[in-house]
Amino acid sequence: MHERRIPEWLRHAPAPSVRGFAILAGTEAIARGILISVFPVVMYNALRDARLVSEVYFIIGAISLVIGLLVPYLIRFIPRWWVYLIGVLMFVAGASVTLLETPVSAIAGLALTTFAVATTFVCFNAYVLDHVAKIELGRFETSRLFYSALGWTVGPALGTFLYAWWCPAPFLIAAVAAAAMLVIFLVMRLGNGKLITKSRRPPANPLAYFGRFAAQPRLVTGWIFAVVRSCGWWVYVVYLPIFAVQNGLGSQLGGIALSISNAALFLTPLMLRYMQRYSVRTAVRTGFMMSGLLFLFAGLPSGIPQLAVVLLMAGSIFLILLDVSAGLPFLLAVKPSERTEMSAIYASFRDVSGILTPGAAWLVLFVAPLSGIFAAGGAGLLCTWVLARKLHPRLGRARISAESAPTESENAFASAAPLPEIVRERTQLF
Repeated sequence: MHERRIPEWLRHAPAPSVRGFAILAGTEAIARGILISVFPVVMYNALRDARLVSEVYFIIGAISLVIGLLVPYLIRFIPRWWVYLIGVLMFVAGASVTLLETPVSAIAGLALTTFAVATTFVCFNAYVLDHVAKIELGRFETSRLFYSALGWTVGPALGTFLYAWWCPAPFLIAAVAAAAMLVIFLVMRLGNGKLITKSRRPPANPLAYFGRFAAQPRLVTGWIFAVVRSCGWWVYVVYLPIFAVQNGLGSQLGGIALSISNAALFLTPLMLRYMQRYSVRTAVRTGFMMSGLLFLFAGLPSGIPQLAVVLLMAGSIFLILLDVSAGLPFLLAVKPSERTEMSAIYASFRDVSGILTPGAAWLVLFVAPLSGIFAAGGAGLLCTWVLARKLHPRLGRARISAESAPTESENAFASAAPLPEIVRERTQLF
């Protein structure tokens, strides 16, 4: 008989690593980063009305929220890797259809891209919770931010420059990056994730797990942090480019400002050390307070649009601090048996903020100029700063007991937040 020489990596797939997930997230950052500052300009050029743009974002956000919540239910009937594949293909389709350069194609492209992000984000978080131990979540989140720094830093400015040079260019690059995501996903051979236990009950209603979520205050608080933080990014990413166009600062300023702000992603190791030295609670409260104040000042009438842009850019640095720290309270509280469902709940922060922000902006524009949206966003961030005082002061610090050793869950909860040996990427829109 012939000797079978099959490479080991083909016979036994290597266990997915923190670095592998970070690379996958970094590739997604390229696809999303190059379009994130282009879509607001595309929508404003197509519709020519900031209020109408807010209405479109509101409707798409509402539909995206429903899709994200239905993903765990669909995974019971469709393999998870197929759902992820469909999400990536929607991303490619969204970037492609926008090339038609009509109002309908612009709305369709934005919708498909948003739906793709919601779908892949739920699956991605479920895979992370399957394969990354709680004690490594802190290292994973920071590594994910670091690997995504290039896409989020160069992408927004490059996207606006390429759009001014040749409109299809940023959308073609986004489609290629989305295809690369699929290749990396297939190479990682994640399959359908780990099976915790085979359920003997019929598939639950997709809304049934809201009771479990609402019954856990730590999950609710962590989710609110994610929603408000994402609202801050919505205000910055969507309405700053429109503000620049309205005030004669150019269509490229929004992308340039976002790229400069995202350069702070390379400072995430220093932000992690700040959390290590003080606590997750201190980092979260600092992020919400400073970003809230700066956004609030940017929304005050000054007659100097450049000053508002500078204040918003400064506030975005503290939003990145929240990207590093504000997601940990939720992730640390998730039980293994609820990974997929709670991943969907957590992923909904993106869509809920995509409903709240344009909805609030639509109301603000009835009584105030566009800069009023910045002030409203600052007020929301400051309200969350007050809520963050409920976090435990020792969140993220190891517990030492003289009577008994810490339990496994206590060790996981303490170590998942930053410790000396641990060095997040941002999510979503943002």
